Amino acid sequence: MSDDSCKRKRYSRIVLKLSGEALEGDRGYGIDPGVVSSLARHVREVHSTGVEIAIVIGGGNIWRGLEASTTGMDRATADYMGMLATIQNALALQDALEHQGTPTRVQTAIEMHQIAEPFIRRRAIRHMEKGRVVILAGGTGNPFFTTDTAAALRAAELGAEAILMAKNGTDGVYTADPRTDPAAVRYDVLSYQDVLERNLRVMDGSAVALCRDNNLPIIVFNVQEDGNIQRAAQGESVGTLICSHGNEATI
Repeated sequence: MSDDSCKRKRYSRIVLKLSGEALEGDRGYGIDPGVVSSLARHVREVHSTGVEIAIVIGGGNIWRGLEASTTGMDRATADYMGMLATIQNALALQDALEHQGTPTRVQTAIEMHQIAEPFIRRRAIRHMEKGRVVILAGGTGNPFFTTDTAAALRAAELGAEAILMAKNGTDGVYTADPRTDPAAVRYDVLSYQDVLERNLRVMDGSAVALCRDNNLPIIVFNVQEDGNIQRAAQGESVGTLICSHGNEATI
């Protein structure tokens, strides 16, 4: 990335990070078809402007490996189960996108030839160049790593210009928890180092460090607000931008 990575701009290739919870709606678990259809519509709108899109999707609406491991389950086993949950979500999103006319490919970090392609970097790039949305499931394919880290890793591998970190009900990074502190103020721009030193929990530390090392900007925004994915991809001032030399300006 160039030295102007802290300037908002229209991005030509992005990685959109969706949590599994983004698919559950008000149900509190599982997959809400209406919510998935709405997300697909927003992705289609961005894709129609010519932006190349890869989506890394989580699985917390179905299974949380870390939580399961605290009850005594082997951590690696629990994490592999979480990877399978992300693949279910990816197939649901692929179906919704293709029903809306958006060509889509699912690639998985764990090979499952009957239902998806294995992740192959050059093939994923070629799909995007041909106008297909690529959904990347299965995390990194390794236990002990989150889908946040997978998003940072894939963004670096695929030459993405930014990671769009879609959050549920949170419109950026705040000085404190806005749900409990009415004086909390949202940051407009932050540096990677600020996020790490203050333990702001935007994404896990290894993911932030990977973005820092590859100068990959992160935009944290509320995915539940219509049009926010489009606005973030087009460089409008939405959410919080995390980059190499954030000035900590707040709104």
